Amino acid sequence: MTTVHRAYRYRFYPTPEQTEQLARTFGCVRYIYNHFLRERTDAWFERQERMGYNTTAKALTTLKKQSETAFLAEVSNVCLQQSLRHLERAFSNFFKGQACYPTFKKKQRKQSATYMANGFRWRDGQLWLAKHQDPLNIRWSRSFSGQPTSITVSCDTAGRYHVSFLVEEDIVALPVTPTMVGIDLGLTHRVITSHGDKIPNPRFLRRTKRKLTLAQRNLSRKQKGSNNRAKARLQVAKIHATLADQRQDATHKLSTQLIHENQVIAAESLQVKNLLKNRSLAKAISDVSWGELVRQLDYKAQRCGRDFVQIDKWYPSSKRCFHCGHITDKMPLNVRTWDCSACGTQGIDRDINAARNILQAGKAILVGADKLRQHEKKTTVGLTER
Repeated sequence: MTTVHRAYRYRFYPTPEQTEQLARTFGCVRYIYNHFLRERTDAWFERQERMGYNTTAKALTTLKKQSETAFLAEVSNVCLQQSLRHLERAFSNFFKGQACYPTFKKKQRKQSATYMANGFRWRDGQLWLAKHQDPLNIRWSRSFSGQPTSITVSCDTAGRYHVSFLVEEDIVALPVTPTMVGIDLGLTHRVITSHGDKIPNPRFLRRTKRKLTLAQRNLSRKQKGSNNRAKARLQVAKIHATLADQRQDATHKLSTQLIHENQVIAAESLQVKNLLKNRSLAKAISDVSWGELVRQLDYKAQRCGRDFVQIDKWYPSSKRCFHCGHITDKMPLNVRTWDCSACGTQGIDRDINAARNILQAGKAILVGADKLRQHEKKTTVGLTER
């Protein structure tokens, strides 16, 4: 049994009073983030001074006392402090090379606010936010155990409100199964397994392409700043939200199925960011959600006691014959079946052969990791005895 932090996300329907208070909260959070992003940027480029979280937190107290920004006192101070922490994390990720330089938040994008334990009240399955009189009308799609440590309230571009609970839970690992699988990711088929199964690509974008095109064309004809343009923008946002939900739902179902049925899952390491530079395949790659599938397999394997391993990105899984290990010189994308010139095997399916090679390479990585752990354990014991 392992203890993990798990997020549960639900949709809720605010009252008019709650909608107004949430809009005020989102606006203040966005203002604080943008204000201190500008302050920190100017401090460095103009005076070569560094501003950290402690400095911005003290400046926030002074800012709230000014008459021009007295509206900041109308929302919970917890959300404003968390906005500064999010800004600090954005700069930290930038300095580590994990993200680009922080950018300003826009009113037209997704809005969110984070409440810590002192900013909300949770009792008998009901949630009260600070500065709110009534509890939120949450649509409970599933239950969770434990006490929420923090919550995040958000409103997406389609006007839907969601609340996310961060809960610390004890997770019991799934029963051990002897089944192992290697998966090859593709476009015609989303996943090809080493067992010979081919899971088709849903192609959600292709189904909605005409509807989305008409909605975007209608939006482009509206006058900027008009109410009709706001309605047309909302229509486009709803179509994009539906697409995102469909992709997320299909990815969760597929990743959960793979985790429950297999003890070891081996996959290839794809540089999706570089693959998206191909203009001919960028839309198809984004629609199939390779990166999200791998991300879900990674964290679900850790949670459920499974082994998920990714092989080297330069491993020639498609060009290597699984039967004899011979590697061909070239393997164009239009070649779907091929014959091995070394062992004489004919009609080798390119994708299934790649999935089997991926599983074989994944097993080798796991065996090497186990031997390394055993060696380190023996070394540690020997040093302790000395």
